Amino acid sequence: MAVPPFAPILAAARKRAGGEAALAALLPKAKSAKALRAVPDDRYLSLMSLRIFRAGLKHGLVDAKWPAFEEAFHGFEPARVAAMSDEDIERLIGNARLIRHLGKLRSISANAAAMRAIGAEAGSFGAWLAAWPGSDIVGLVDELTGRFSQLGGNSGPYFLRMAGKDTYVMSVDVIKALIGLGVVEKKPTGKKDRMAVQDAFNAWAEETNLPLCRMSMILARSTG
Repeated sequence: MAVPPFAPILAAARKRAGGEAALAALLPKAKSAKALRAVPDDRYLSLMSLRIFRAGLKHGLVDAKWPAFEEAFHGFEPARVAAMSDEDIERLIGNARLIRHLGKLRSISANAAAMRAIGAEAGSFGAWLAAWPGSDIVGLVDELTGRFSQLGGNSGPYFLRMAGKDTYVMSVDVIKALIGLGVVEKKPTGKKDRMAVQDAFNAWAEETNLPLCRMSMILARSTG
């Protein structure tokens, strides 16, 4: 089917937000490729781990404990974290300053190893992230899900948003808008529907020259 034009979506979002300026204040900003490359891998590993622990918990609770995680995981330096043994991770269960979820604690070490592998391929995780085209967010999310632990569902896209990579997020309101526009008929979990969403965002990007993250928020604000 033909992708509907974005102009009416933008108009609806402006109306719901209370005007152009009010909507603009709500829109996220993406980092440039240069800025993404400049971020050290330890900060990406910390941010990825933070997103994983935030899932299902109050963000404030997790954030308050994060200095203890930084200490326990050697500042999230990937080589040092990847070298931590299973016994090292299991001992952290006794650390009351941490959130003691063994599966998520183990994911930090596994993800450090995965990040090092990407760094060996691309020079750094930031360089790899910066080089990935916005026209293939489906592929990027699949790579994150396949190569990293605990990044399924919306955790991968939300990590990307936190990191400043330009992407869209399948929030409840974005899905509602996409269904209302006829892009998909239900929550896009299968490859065909996910590609239909990607195709829609690619068409809108060509039409508007807006970043994906802003179009995603505009979609959400157009309906909810």
